[in-house]
Amino acid sequence: MLGMTQAALAAAAGISTTALNNIERGAADPKASTLTAIQRALESAGVIFVAENGEGPGVRLRKEWS
Repeated sequence: MLGMTQAALAAAAGISTTALNNIERGAADPKASTLTAIQRALESAGVIFVAENGEGPGVRLRKEWS
């Protein structure tokens, strides 16, 4: 959705690319603070996390305003 590389996301979250790869593969059990850092990095890039709203949680991209 963002065209963001794994390396760029890891850098924005302040973690290593290896750590992010391990999380994505399910090979690591990250701390809550690490997940929060990843969420904040994605939010800074334009992702909006949608809470449970009757149809389930999800994500969407923030609209660009001109």
